[in-house]
Amino acid sequence: MEHTKQLGEARISKLLLKFSIPAITGMVVNALYNVVDRIFIGQGVGRMGIAGLTIAFPVMTVMMALAMLIGLGATALISIRLGEQRKEEAELIIGNAMVCLIGIALTVTTLGLIFLDPLLLFFGASAEVLPYARDYMKIILLGEVFMSIGFGMNHFIRAEGNPKIAMATMLLGAVANTILDPIFIFVLGWGVKGAAWATIISQAASAAWVLSYFIGKRSHLRIQIRNLKLKLDVIRQITAIGSAPFMMQMAASVIGVILNTSLLRYGGDLAISAMGIVNSIAMFFLMPLFGINQGAQPIIGYNYGAEKFDRVKKTLKLAIVAATLVVLLGFTMIRLFPESLVSLFSKQDPELIKVSSRAMQINLMMLPIIGFQIISSNYFQAVGKPQQAMILSLSRQVLLLIPALLILPRFFGLNGVYYAGPVADFGSSMITGIWLYFELKQLDRKHNETMKPISSM
Repeated sequence: MEHTKQLGEARISKLLLKFSIPAITGMVVNALYNVVDRIFIGQGVGRMGIAGLTIAFPVMTVMMALAMLIGLGATALISIRLGEQRKEEAELIIGNAMVCLIGIALTVTTLGLIFLDPLLLFFGASAEVLPYARDYMKIILLGEVFMSIGFGMNHFIRAEGNPKIAMATMLLGAVANTILDPIFIFVLGWGVKGAAWATIISQAASAAWVLSYFIGKRSHLRIQIRNLKLKLDVIRQITAIGSAPFMMQMAASVIGVILNTSLLRYGGDLAISAMGIVNSIAMFFLMPLFGINQGAQPIIGYNYGAEKFDRVKKTLKLAIVAATLVVLLGFTMIRLFPESLVSLFSKQDPELIKVSSRAMQINLMMLPIIGFQIISSNYFQAVGKPQQAMILSLSRQVLLLIPALLILPRFFGLNGVYYAGPVADFGSSMITGIWLYFELKQLDRKHNETMKPISSM
């Protein structure tokens, strides 16, 4: 109980560091699942292998979106209930969320295996790339239940105030994946299948770790058999709050389809491989932002539930500053060492290195302002305002990026595909800034109202 109580009492800066650093470490390490796969596939299979994983990524994004719908929705709700001192309701949320995560995963595996080839072709696979994408995704789909449990329920550990244990979950899986990848790809010669087997075995280890935490004695919240019976009102609350990250991830999948088909049309499989490398590098700089989000979310949610609005506002401001520093570092590295970063994925393909370096410098030119947009939109989710969070999260991906991807390439060809991202980043940051300004005004009014009874005594 003490680690939960600290959310409303400890110094904000120290608390944010305590929660965010493990979360950042965990998210960066988690990014290794896809990045390490692409690095080893690039070195062991070549550009077609990278293209296959790039085509498969939108399918994996859908899988991740469903886990986020339940996992992040339940996490925000758990944090708020703990702030309200309602432990039994928090445990009910955990039980219902776990059942939903397993049920959804089994459904995705079944449907995915049945319709895999049509999905991959729809997502932009050429005849040459399809076998690589198919070999990878068949195995990934078999391990979907492990990803759903390990990723979805790991957020619950952080929600109750144990960020280090949540970080250990991600470290366990990523380290295992990094060790198994070269063994399966190079030693055993399994190619993209080896990368997929390494991924699902690692995810299984993470899922076992998470379940052991909630079944054992380390957790303040427990998995209770009585809470495994689904309750419609609980599911409704979880999905309402989780709808923002879910829609954002689903939009990312739609974007993946549009992006891959545009790349195939204007640049061929080489352009798809290049953008796969760009996305992998971007992931290293964006994952810390999601880690800061995860670190700030329980602090914001708990204090919002406890009506400590001054602490909510301070947490938000510190998170925005931290995120901005991270993306500025990433932007500097991309500008100074583009070819060195790309060469991690392909040392023997100078054409791929050249195309990838140029695409990266254009596509990530607005990286310095992305931190503000991501942290600010997450604030609304943390305080239980899913509609606002969803609109802001989707402002980049749906309202701006999709139209840009559909329009700009018609006038500028492949360059138009690359410039669509920066255009959407700039526009969504402006929208988010305006909305957050009015939200903070409202938060100040709530803070003043809570202080009136104290000042009048």
